[in-house]
Order: sequence, then C-alpha cells, then structure tokens
Amino acid sequence: MKKLLTAAIFMLLSFAIVPLPAYSAVSQTPEEVLLIKKKKKAELATEAAKKKAGQKAAKKRDCGTFMQCLFGKSRGGNSQYASLKDKGLSRKSRRRIVDWDEANYAPGTLIVRTPERALYYVLEDGEAVRYSIGVGREGFQWSGNSRIVSKQEWPDWRPPPEMIKREAAKGRNLPEMVDGGPGNPLGARAMYIGGTIYRVHGTNDERSIGQAMSSGCIRMMNADVIDLFERVKVGSRIYVYQ
Repeated sequence: MKKLLTAAIFMLLSFAIVPLPAYSAVSQTPEEVLLIKKKKKAELATEAAKKKAGQKAAKKRDCGTFMQCLFGKSRGGNSQYASLKDKGLSRKSRRRIVDWDEANYAPGTLIVRTPERALYYVLEDGEAVRYSIGVGREGFQWSGNSRIVSKQEWPDWRPPPEMIKREAAKGRNLPEMVDGGPGNPLGARAMYIGGTIYRVHGTNDERSIGQAMSSGCIRMMNADVIDLFERVKVGSRIYVYQ
C-alpha cells in the first residue's frame, strides 16, 4: 500500500513539472484592423482584374477556325458568308473588337460617328464591335437617335420618290423596285431606322466604305452587315452623330 501511494505521488509531481505551452494574446488597434481589411480588399480586386483580363484575352485569341478568324464568326454560321461567295460577292471585313468605356450606352446599342466613318455595336464587359462604314455625302448627312424597326435579308430596294425625281433631273431613270440580290445597292442585309427613310445596309461598292458617298444611309461591307444583322434586335437604339 505504501509503495502504491509513493508511486501515485511521484506521477503527480511529474505532471506538475511538465511545462505548459505559453499563450499570448496579441491585441490589434482599430486602425490596424481597418488596414488589414483594405489590403485584403485590394488583393481581391487585383485578382478579379487579372482574371477578367485573362478571359478577354482568351476570347480574342479563340476566334475559331482560320476563316472565322479572318472574316469573323456569325451566329447564323458559315453558311451566311458562303452565300456571298455563291453570289460572287466579297467576304472582306473591316471590323474589330475594341475597348469601350462609355457606360451611358447599354449593350446592344448602335452608335454612328460620321466624322470617324465608324459604327459601334456595344457589347458587355467594356467592349464594342467597331465597323468601318460609308456615310451620307455633303447635303445628305444627318444626326439624331431612333430605333431599328425592322430587318431584312437580301432586301428589295425601292428608291424614295424624292430620289427618283432627283435622279430623273440628271437624266437617270431609276426603277420603282430592284429585287434583292447581288445587283441590289442595299447588299446582303438591311436594318431600317424608325422615323427616317434611312437604313444601315450592305453594299457591293466597297470603295464607298470610309467615304461620304451615300444619300444618307449607313453603308457597310456585306460580311460586316451580316455580322451586325445577327447581333442587332428589332427595337435596338441607334444614335447618329455628326
């Protein structure tokens, strides 16, 4: 019994002398806590910006097949562009994706900048598609805002009465209607601007792109007008600036 008591006392003394881990409470001031939060927020913002930049770069690199990279993708598929080749028309394009930081224009809006000879279609994520265009010649330029009220593929062309009269005075008789197709001055697609006689349309006269040669309509390369046609919805807002 005495031996057992001695052993118990020895074990208690052994536990008593084992050093315990030291804990120290480090207090932080409100200023230090705020600084840590700001640093963490900045790190998260930097990571998000890098991720977004990487996604944008990947999207621009991944344009698809060689022909899609050259002429651009169409939501209607390559058959849209094949129709141009079948009709003996050019499939050249003058469009590109650009950065866009004008937040007052909603995605899906069209902006025509006449002096720049450019039409912008606003995308999401701070980007836009920039198309080279032809605009109205001197005396036929205009400005304002409206909406796209209708869209047509391979549209028929009906010259307005004032144009027929004006051209007749020059000794040129215009037909009342020209069927849609390769010989039609409206090209592959047309988007009609509400409250006006004007359209955003294609053209078979590529030399007019970048020039002021039309009677007020906005001209585009056929491949580009097909691309825009697939993006634009009836009711989309359009702004024309001089």
